[in-house]
Amino acid sequence: MGEADDYTSGGGQQLRGGPPYGLQYGQQYGQQQQWQQPQQDYYNNNNTGSNQGWNNQGYDQQQPQQQPQQGYGAPPPYSFNPPQANDEKYGFDQAFKVEKPKYNDWWAGLLFLAAFAGFVVVSGIAIHGYVTGRPGSGIYQSNNNGFSLNSNTIILFAFVLVVAFVLSWGYVWLARAFPKQFIWVTGILNICWALGTAIFYLYKKYWSAGIVFLVFALFTIFAFWTWIPRIPFSALMLKTAINVSKKYGHVYLVSLIGGLIATAFAAWFSVTMVAIYVKYEPSPQNPNCGADGSGCSKATLIGLMVFITFAMYWISEWLKNTIHTTISGVYGSWYFCVHNFPKGATRGAARRALTYSFGSISLGSLLVAIVQFLRQVCSVARDQVGGGGGIGDMIGYVIFCVINCLLSLLEWALQFLNRYAFCHIALYGKPYFQAAKDTWNMIKDRGIDALVNECLIGPVLSFGAMFIGFACALMAYLYLIFTKPAYNTDGGFTAVVVAFSYLIGFQIAHVFTTPLSSGIDAIFVASGWDPQVMINDHPELYQEMVRVFPKVQQAIQVR
Repeated sequence: MGEADDYTSGGGQQLRGGPPYGLQYGQQYGQQQQWQQPQQDYYNNNNTGSNQGWNNQGYDQQQPQQQPQQGYGAPPPYSFNPPQANDEKYGFDQAFKVEKPKYNDWWAGLLFLAAFAGFVVVSGIAIHGYVTGRPGSGIYQSNNNGFSLNSNTIILFAFVLVVAFVLSWGYVWLARAFPKQFIWVTGILNICWALGTAIFYLYKKYWSAGIVFLVFALFTIFAFWTWIPRIPFSALMLKTAINVSKKYGHVYLVSLIGGLIATAFAAWFSVTMVAIYVKYEPSPQNPNCGADGSGCSKATLIGLMVFITFAMYWISEWLKNTIHTTISGVYGSWYFCVHNFPKGATRGAARRALTYSFGSISLGSLLVAIVQFLRQVCSVARDQVGGGGGIGDMIGYVIFCVINCLLSLLEWALQFLNRYAFCHIALYGKPYFQAAKDTWNMIKDRGIDALVNECLIGPVLSFGAMFIGFACALMAYLYLIFTKPAYNTDGGFTAVVVAFSYLIGFQIAHVFTTPLSSGIDAIFVASGWDPQVMINDHPELYQEMVRVFPKVQQAIQVR
């Protein structure tokens, strides 16, 4: 077949995904001459703009002569610019040049900064009240605070942070050192850990936690059993991402920096949470409350906890997505520019994520944070309703369980869309909704969803993050048992402390492992935008993908 046929999938098409910004091409590329000339002019001529060579070759002039057809055919005109001779300034911004760059979705960025500023203010006021309110002289029985969380809890969360950091970094190291065995180890560890934790909780007669972990263990066993046929393809993609990360960019440096920031923020959040409880928990023993109880109320306590929890979700999602967008820029550079990798690709991708795409990342993170927060509220309401034994309580418990499941599905859908939309944003700097729409259309039309469904790395890393979260939760539970803080003599704070310990460990692990999945996501998206690059510049990878998963030819194909 001719080169034109190699690029064509189903004849003519209406390009909806690639730059420049929604240009549509309705003609068929059945004639080799029509295709080769623009391609030669675009890649080899002295083009100084990202789209000049393409737009001036008659595609727009031919468009009225042909009827648009459905499906993807020839790849879109990318803003990828090969370096010219003696071009010493060739970097990420030149390789993926954005015409007329602007700050997209800036309103979401301002809203994010306002939420962060609010968190800073609330934290400062609460911590000041905690420090000046005589919190106590010790961290165990000698602590004078017996009415609320205290310095004992801060020490507890400090241990949780250490455990989360060490396990997360060790988990990333395991993936880097043993990519083929990584999936098996993750599945087996999760099964063993879930079963062991369930048995321990049941032995301690902590029935609610024991039943939850037992159900999770059964679900993990079933999920891992269904994974086995898909492990070879997933291991190949993970090995590819690991190999690229060792040679290009600064993937692990970004992971380490992101993990340190996530850990520091989790420590800040932990201290703030304890300080809010100490300052605003209504109690005659609370020195922060007036003689008549003024200055303290359950409404204030709940309101501030709601705000900082939502802010924590949003900030954590923003951090994770910023790392994801940065790493996607590195892997996109490798995919399209493997023979002339841009200088400072990591810095260039990070600079774009923190400037022009800052608002878009904030917007996508906000949507997920809202759903995560609603899930947290639903979980708290479910636990409170489940405490009773009446018929109404049982019905309410079931209703909240159903709502929680629906919110979980919505969260999964948003995170799925974000992962691939941010890959597009990383390279082309589009607004969030436009990038999400274009990427979704590409995934459906190209058949990339087949690759996404076959690859297990996303679920594996999620299970790994849950494993670390559960380890932190169990550690917190054991700490409360052994130290027996005065504020928890009746076990009233056990659920709160354990839940937030799990949340801290889970979020830190997610930030650490984000670069592992980001590379694979970027490869899938890039191969959907231009499958010919995969075959021409990465033939060994393509052939190996076809060997372990023959259906790859239906998604990454040129005819």
